[in-house]
Amino acid sequence: MTDPSGRAKGGVARASKMTPAQRKESAQKAAAARWATPEPKRAISGSADRPLMIGDAAIECYVLDDGTRVITQGAMLTALGRSRRVNTKPGDDITLPPILRAQALRPFISDELIEDARPISFVTPSGVRANGYRADVLPQVCEAWLSARSADTLLKSQHPIATAAEIIVRGLARVGIIALIDEATGYQDVRARDALAKILEAYVADELQPWVKTFDVDFYKEMFRLRELRFDPSSLKKPSYFGHLTNDVVYRRVAPGVFDEIKAERAKDEKKRKAKFHQQLTTEVGHPKLREHIASVTTIMKLSDDWTDFKAKLDRVHPIIDPNQPQLWEDEILESAH
Repeated sequence: MTDPSGRAKGGVARASKMTPAQRKESAQKAAAARWATPEPKRAISGSADRPLMIGDAAIECYVLDDGTRVITQGAMLTALGRSRRVNTKPGDDITLPPILRAQALRPFISDELIEDARPISFVTPSGVRANGYRADVLPQVCEAWLSARSADTLLKSQHPIATAAEIIVRGLARVGIIALIDEATGYQDVRARDALAKILEAYVADELQPWVKTFDVDFYKEMFRLRELRFDPSSLKKPSYFGHLTNDVVYRRVAPGVFDEIKAERAKDEKKRKAKFHQQLTTEVGHPKLREHIASVTTIMKLSDDWTDFKAKLDRVHPIIDPNQPQLWEDEILESAH
């Protein structure tokens, strides 16, 4: 091993003059500084309602705005059969991330894992603050528990954790091979196209439907209020830009790809171009879902002070849907179609 130099050499010299208690306090401060997150990241999608299932473990996971895949701290602990509450016990090394503090794990965790397992503070799409870990930390933690079991260093009370870790590792192997095959064969793109086709088939009708009253007076009354305009319930006249606003708050958010498909159909068919957007939706799924969405948007409007406040709430409750992830909607579409 090479001798330390520069700042590292100075650090060693300072450490040699400290008492054990001082060195521990210094390490704790350094760990706190490493793990501090001044500004939490934001999750752009998540699985709070549809957790990732591995064996019997339901794992709540998210994708952050920088592309990082994270698993919530509670989900990571629960998956391993541990309490969601992080309790510090005598002898725990609190300079380590909470999921690595079991003494039995210490010989089996690397410096790289300690670095990778730094807690990540983030905000879920619904606006809730949460703590989590990079998703690729889970299999590494499981391997550490299995190594500790193989070395026969676990307490009797810790064996169920190792059993849970084994189930997760096996489950990840099955999920992993499917994902790798999907990627290698290009099926992940085929699946996305198939899912989008199902959505469009369920939502967008081939033929125009009869006109029916779809947007209630309250919808436009609230839109006029939020845009600081005088509303006349006896007049059907609206500012021309209201059409663009309606497309943004309604049609772009009702289901993946629906707005683009409606626009494409209108470009090809003059008859559809002269009709209302909602006349291109199916009576079984598309129009009922549109009505549900409008009712929700109207409620959000009523709870908002101005247009900026409304858009912030709307983006949280009904974000513009990523058309590249239609497979996330497959179950809902199949349920609606039946």
